[in-house]
Amino acid sequence: MFNKKLKKAVLSATALTALSAGAAAAQEACSNYTVQDGDTLATIAIAAYGTSNYQPIFNANRNAITNPGSLENGLVLALPCEDGSLPNGQSAQELIAAEEKRAASVKRSNVYAPPIKMVAGNGWEPFTTEDLSGGGIMTRLATTSLQRAGNSRDFSVSFVDDWSSHLDTLLPLGAFDISIAWTVPDCTNRSYEWSAETEARCTQFVASVPVYDIVGGFFTLPESEYAKATDFSDLEGSTICRMAGWSMVVLEEQGLNRENTTVVQPNSARDCLDAVLTGTADVAAFEVDLFASTMKDMGLTSADIVENPYVSTLSSMSFLAHRTNPFAREYIAMMNKGLIEMRESGEWYAIISDTLREQNEKLNAASN
Repeated sequence: MFNKKLKKAVLSATALTALSAGAAAAQEACSNYTVQDGDTLATIAIAAYGTSNYQPIFNANRNAITNPGSLENGLVLALPCEDGSLPNGQSAQELIAAEEKRAASVKRSNVYAPPIKMVAGNGWEPFTTEDLSGGGIMTRLATTSLQRAGNSRDFSVSFVDDWSSHLDTLLPLGAFDISIAWTVPDCTNRSYEWSAETEARCTQFVASVPVYDIVGGFFTLPESEYAKATDFSDLEGSTICRMAGWSMVVLEEQGLNRENTTVVQPNSARDCLDAVLTGTADVAAFEVDLFASTMKDMGLTSADIVENPYVSTLSSMSFLAHRTNPFAREYIAMMNKGLIEMRESGEWYAIISDTLREQNEKLNAASN
């Protein structure tokens, strides 16, 4: 999780442009596409949307894609429409409205229970920010979960932009019940030496079910030897740039640590790409959607920096409560029930796509 403010928002599925020259006609937004030999999520995204940001396609097909770096021939993918809805499906706004109407009929308990106090932070657009409706994707998912699956619990949401204080101080002292949202490691995996960060998240907190899976990429100069890496072990000995405040667990889980790599940690994604361009770092490692927007902001193309097509990471984000909170497990169980229902109804994806649509409209308005 970041403890800083990102200056540029994540490029969304709704940031549609004309198809690139020579793109296969079948690879169009708002259609289903059958994966062919040689396809990657990035090439499909470029053909359908004019951007290599494939996180929106991954979001829409999360149940079908187990490894974003390897697609099976014949796999049918739904390519989201301009409004974020899926082909031949109900629009995100219609689905959300229907679920809100249904939830409004739920009878509230007369038993008094204090509001669940949740804390988020600004600067992680479009996931948590006061500049978007409902506080962004993660905040909307958190608050909605408390009104679904029979839940009718009141809540409050505050924004504290010092992210590190959430887990270090605010939750342990009981100032808040839930923090939105954090990378959670696989706490059953002891095949590598845990860092203090991993140890704390696995032993001191209660985590919700995964809320959102973020694809992380590895970006290099086109001519770099690391551009051809086919396994994480091929990145050993490299200098990796990952921004300050970002969890290192996704690298640790792949066997990349400070003993076999050199890690540099500037403040922004732009600084990491600058480090690759100037040779200060061999590889930049962060989210693919943030990469796409930063490349656009810097005026760079694939002639300058490329994504390695063979190695990528999946980072599961969850809501966290501190184990010392006597209601931690109760609150997380409530959110889990709501999240599961939202997945089944389609509201989970609708909230994500609707927020991305809003974010894209703001980006377009700012650039005009």
